[in-house]
Amino acid sequence: MVPSISTVPPGSSPPSAPAPEAPGADAPLERRLAALLASVVQLDDVPVDADFFGDLGADSLVMAKFCARVRKQPDLPAVSMKDVYQHPTITALAGALAPADPVPVQVQDRLAEVLTGVLGGTQVPVDADFFDDLGADSLVMAKFCARVRKQPDLPAVSMKDVYSNPTISALAAALHGPAQTDQPQEPSPVLTSVPETPPPSDARTWEYVTCGVLQALVYLGYCLLAGGLAVLGYLWVFPDAGPGNHHWVGHGMSLWELYLRTAAFGAASFLLLCLLPVAGKWILLGRFRPQEIRIWSLAYFRFWLVKALMRTSPLALMTGSPLTPVYLRAMGARVGRNVTILTSHLPVCTDLLTIGDGTVIRKDVYANGYRAHGGVIQIGAVTLGRDVVVGEGSILDIDTTMGDGSQLGHRSTLYTGQVVPAGERWHGSPGRRTDVDFGAVPAAPYRPWRRAVYAASQLLATLAVGRTMMALVIALAVLAFPRVAALLEAQPYAFTDWIFYADAVAFAGVGVFGGTLLLLVVMTTVPRVLQRALQPDTVYPLFGLRHAVERSIERLTNSPMLGTLFGDSSYVVNYVRALGYDQPQLQQTGSNLGTLFKHDNPFLSTIGSGTMIADGVSFMNTDYSATSFTVRRAAIGPRNFLGNFVLYPAGARTGDNCLLATKVMVPVDGPVRHDVGLLGSPAFEIPRSVLRDAPLEEHADPARFHRVLSAKNRHNLRTMALFLLVRWLNASLAMVAALAALELSDRFGFLAFSASFVVMLLVGIAVPVGVEHVLTRSRPLQPQLCSIYHPYFRWHERYWKLQIQARRMTMLNGTPFKPLVWRLLGVRIGSRVFDDGCSIPERSLVTIGSRCTLNTGTNLQCHSQEDGMFKSDHDVVGDDVTLGVGALVHYGVTVEDGVVVATDSFVMKGTTLTRGSLWGGNPALEARAAATSPAVTSRTATSPVTSPVTSERRRS
Repeated sequence: MVPSISTVPPGSSPPSAPAPEAPGADAPLERRLAALLASVVQLDDVPVDADFFGDLGADSLVMAKFCARVRKQPDLPAVSMKDVYQHPTITALAGALAPADPVPVQVQDRLAEVLTGVLGGTQVPVDADFFDDLGADSLVMAKFCARVRKQPDLPAVSMKDVYSNPTISALAAALHGPAQTDQPQEPSPVLTSVPETPPPSDARTWEYVTCGVLQALVYLGYCLLAGGLAVLGYLWVFPDAGPGNHHWVGHGMSLWELYLRTAAFGAASFLLLCLLPVAGKWILLGRFRPQEIRIWSLAYFRFWLVKALMRTSPLALMTGSPLTPVYLRAMGARVGRNVTILTSHLPVCTDLLTIGDGTVIRKDVYANGYRAHGGVIQIGAVTLGRDVVVGEGSILDIDTTMGDGSQLGHRSTLYTGQVVPAGERWHGSPGRRTDVDFGAVPAAPYRPWRRAVYAASQLLATLAVGRTMMALVIALAVLAFPRVAALLEAQPYAFTDWIFYADAVAFAGVGVFGGTLLLLVVMTTVPRVLQRALQPDTVYPLFGLRHAVERSIERLTNSPMLGTLFGDSSYVVNYVRALGYDQPQLQQTGSNLGTLFKHDNPFLSTIGSGTMIADGVSFMNTDYSATSFTVRRAAIGPRNFLGNFVLYPAGARTGDNCLLATKVMVPVDGPVRHDVGLLGSPAFEIPRSVLRDAPLEEHADPARFHRVLSAKNRHNLRTMALFLLVRWLNASLAMVAALAALELSDRFGFLAFSASFVVMLLVGIAVPVGVEHVLTRSRPLQPQLCSIYHPYFRWHERYWKLQIQARRMTMLNGTPFKPLVWRLLGVRIGSRVFDDGCSIPERSLVTIGSRCTLNTGTNLQCHSQEDGMFKSDHDVVGDDVTLGVGALVHYGVTVEDGVVVATDSFVMKGTTLTRGSLWGGNPALEARAAATSPAVTSRTATSPVTSPVTSERRRS
């Protein structure tokens, strides 16, 4: 049996043993490392093949002491915790640390020279730690990496290299080592995914204009359809309605008959909206086939129209329903039995989608079946075998395959051409093999009748209780109010009477303020009753009563509107506690939690004391198999900081005082990490923080901290009031349009209602644009490095809260109107930009060139909150740039012309992406330099005419 330090009884010391004789400096590296580890764990000897964690029972604290003791030996190579995790035996560690050929002195000196130029001080010592000794942060080191890449005589340096080798000498050795190996390297998945940089878009002006006009007509068609359905519904529910006879009371219609008529019309409308995308897809496109479609062409318009129809289907909105596979089959997909699809991003190119029996696709997964690349839409297959698990937040690019029984972890990516063999488990971006099991929920017996009953109950609840009852209540309220009912009569127009507008404002106020209060009451009471039916760590069958309870709790407690209202303020703490979050020993910071957050179950979500969370966190409380589920506690430790878009699973292996960087894949295996930072997918260790970035001056003086926190609270309260007032303004204008439609309905019929929907659409965009202009004129956005208690940050929080709602921008995806709205909001944007779903939080800090391609789920984020500091800077994107699906570009980044950023990549702050290069991964690394880019050559040519070969390749 291998001796273990965990066998020592608690509270006692390990038995004393005679200290082994220390090996001399000329002893083998393996023996010296074993002796040092034995002295740390206080054992006589350590077997060289014993696993540090599994056999010896060491933890991260013990191994950190071992690393520190190794670093004190000047004749031994430095050992980091990442080395320990990657090589968890003495033999493996010694092999990885074995010295290579001597590092050329000129490489080391040149690196020191470049870093000295970045820091602007005296000569940098080659053994000085970048973060601890030199006080550099990640932004400074990103600039260093960019400057090294511009030196043709130096090897490229990535931020991962910097974090793994935090001194000039270690970095030079690491960069020199790989060059000496002659082992064949597998081709990079990024290079396979993007074999060539696309030439510039060759869309013609008439195509661009024609496509925009046709898309505008589609929006008008939707408004006409909505207006016609409104009139038909009114005439069906109230058959005696007509000029001079608009009151149903007293005409022999009972409340039950009124309810049945409303339910019948609701069912007919639901069926129509479900069949419309199916019919539209088969009529307009037929079957999807692997091909390329030129963006802005007529073929692209048909593709966009089918996609728009699919997104508006009621079945597409019923996430996790057994009806979702039925809907996908009707659209042409090959979907097996017992398939569970929890993502709201349903595939578009359905004929190329294959899903085997028993597969589970978790939340926020992208498997669109298409991507925009340069000036074309590329369509390809996505194939999932039997019993596959796709983790939350993962992305499957086109032409990807997962074999039977395979798994893909959360926050992971499969690039084009990647194949996960049957039975294997992969994770990371790009995906690679791992031994972690991501589908550990025991399966329950398969019962097809459960799915049928659950689907029927969903339809019944949707048609007979939810939407139908809401429509009935609104109709009764309208007809019960005399002045509103009088609008249906043939009489002089009421527009000139101020009472007409006062009524609209009053109705809107009741809807906004009363609706917000009612929503708060329901969210904080009903789920608490439902939670009694669930027990943590208990396996329940899928699509049963308890599953309905679990889904109801998730839907009732996740409100983007209330999250925006309370987030980024001290009051979000009270809000999430009312929802059910556990926050022991709360330490109020005024920014404990951002505005965008969600959970599976708030009653099983814990946030430790002193922890701060930026936007986009998702608590993964529920685990699924094909036939069962269980709810588990997801607990974030104290003094953590979570960056943007962190998916935090139950069972995460992170503890106290951790920094989880933006888009990090939180580990669910290995030892519990403490006092470190984690970055990337899969995650690797980085320094927890840089002391000079911490706002120590506020916390050093309790009285001063109380003053700045109180000032922030007062400002946040005014911002929350402004948020509700802006919603009231939007609702008031929409109500004026609706009442005007009632007033004009006797003369113009359904056209009056259709016109009101057009007005509501335009007002919903124009009002936020106007509000943002007012805000930025009073105080324009500027690059900042300040505390979260600085007055500028309080203003920036207000800027975020009053932005246009994301769903309104989503309506414009893939149209020429989206770049137009960006331009109105302050983005400096060129011509013919294709935006299929990009998010830009800081509009006036972003510059985007012409003919760029921004895929769905992309994000140009010009800010970062790191613990108590706020940082922001410009992002500059050149011409003909492509950002892949789900890619995130952080602040201070320059993307030069012709760059391609691959799917789900995270471009770190301060990075410069050189012209024509290809980047991919999390964090993004340069996969191909500009020299091989045909786009660069085509852009430097004097003639703008596209070659016949290119035109043929891009023809739809």
